[in-house]
Amino acid sequence: MSSLNSLNISLKKKRKKIELEKKKKKMEVMKHFVAVHGVGHGAWVYYKLKPRIEAAGHRFTAVNLAASGINEKKLEEVRSSIDYAAPLLEVLDSVPENEKVILVGHSGGGMTAAVGMEKFPNKISLAVFLNAIMPDTKNRPSYVLEEYTAKTPPEAWKDCQFSAYGDPPITSLVCGPEFISSTLYHLSPIEDHALGKILVRPGSLFIEDLLKAEKFTEEGFGSVPRVYVIAAEDKTIPPEFQRWMIENNPVKEVKEIKGADHMPMFSKPDELSQCLLDIAKKHA
Repeated sequence: MSSLNSLNISLKKKRKKIELEKKKKKMEVMKHFVAVHGVGHGAWVYYKLKPRIEAAGHRFTAVNLAASGINEKKLEEVRSSIDYAAPLLEVLDSVPENEKVILVGHSGGGMTAAVGMEKFPNKISLAVFLNAIMPDTKNRPSYVLEEYTAKTPPEAWKDCQFSAYGDPPITSLVCGPEFISSTLYHLSPIEDHALGKILVRPGSLFIEDLLKAEKFTEEGFGSVPRVYVIAAEDKTIPPEFQRWMIENNPVKEVKEIKGADHMPMFSKPDELSQCLLDIAKKHA
């Protein structure tokens, strides 16, 4: 009986050790993606990407920035890029000290991702700029947006509506239905066009705030490894401008998604999912 008990105890210890090793291996493999949307949009843009990433065994947190998506703030209450980024900063602040996330910034959300990188570089293992505005540490934060604005003819904005709010005034914009269908989502399924036209809210790039903001630092933003993903058929931030930003501030790797419009999470969700998984495996 004593020998049998000893054998059972030994087997239990072995099983426990195997289970602990499996758990440890799973934790090492699992990544946590935190994704930021573009201007006027919300966490809803990741409704196709989230289940794909999670089916691969990873976590995926899509953030609603201030006055965006289901966030209850009104745009009039948001006065700066820091105010706008507050929900992202809360998510990053909640990340345990022994963990790091992969931060994904899409479109104008690249600037918000940069704010998160500056504030919490120790919480981010890798930043992915998904056909996004990507600043640098050499120039003032508004520099890339100024260049983008200068290179974008007024007619490119089609039926978008620009206005100002507050004192001092901040420029806001609302994406018009024609702009959504012909420029933002032109290769995306028509159901996504309808979704965007229903859910898009007024937004801002907060360029007036960024004009006077301090530069991003090498110790903050500059210390986080970066990868850039080009959307090959983007009409909103053209691929040539995306490549200019990469030349202006080189990254660890550049990936390209063929056939992707400005919303690769809509037009090429499978390809984007695999792209992010490959990036995470290689760099995070």
